[in-house]
Amino acid sequence: MKILISADMEGITGVTTWDQVTPGHAEYARFRTLMTGDVNAAVRGALDAGADEVVVTDGHWNGSNILIEELDPRAKLNSGSPSPLSMMQGIDRGVDGAFFVGYHARQGSQNAVLDHTWSDTCVANVWLNDMIAGEYTLNAALAGHYGVPVVMASGDQTACAQMREQLGSLETVIVKQATGRFSAECLSPDTTREMIAQAAQRAVSRLARKDTPKPFVAKTPVKITVQVVSSDMADRAMHMTGVQREGLKLTFSSPDMPAAYSAFRALVLMSYPR
Repeated sequence: MKILISADMEGITGVTTWDQVTPGHAEYARFRTLMTGDVNAAVRGALDAGADEVVVTDGHWNGSNILIEELDPRAKLNSGSPSPLSMMQGIDRGVDGAFFVGYHARQGSQNAVLDHTWSDTCVANVWLNDMIAGEYTLNAALAGHYGVPVVMASGDQTACAQMREQLGSLETVIVKQATGRFSAECLSPDTTREMIAQAAQRAVSRLARKDTPKPFVAKTPVKITVQVVSSDMADRAMHMTGVQREGLKLTFSSPDMPAAYSAFRALVLMSYPR
């Protein structure tokens, strides 16, 4: 059994501010260690439950956050950016189940640490086939295209609730209780790592019993709508073929989820402030 762990940083143990997840800030180095610790707990739990192979994809910022020298040596690491499938690099290579470690709630959520969807700078909201979407929605739909279910996730209480609502009864680990965008009641790393390891064990055991949510599959053709923050961003995105605009909302259709995922990434890059 092969597990892919897609790891973000905003939902990692103890994180409450942008400084802690942004390269160049003094706090960032310390929270890279905490991120690696949460990921290692998921690796350990998956392997203890019988997984044969675990691949970790570093999905935050430039994809170079996890400390490979501290990563469980039994795991492989997809690192660096851009990669063909971004936060889900490797999902197309015979994966049986996916974990989302350190994930955050979608843009505009209440009581959600560092809530955003892909880019807090230029993306106000995203819809996948008219369903309000977070990063977890897009990533789960990409996994679903390859027949892979999301079976475990960690983050704050709002992120975990949103993922269960959209993706089904996956195993979730609430590592902190968000009380605002930049505040939370946090559990200690020793506590959350044990919780993450146990959830990973349960997820792999359920996967072996075929007792997990079904893969999250988007209907085709896939329609994505992105609401950007300002009109100049929309102006730039309109240079992308096939995009329709209504105010700050930009809509396009793609034949399948990999094509939609790639087009979405391109649109956000084109929109980004200059």
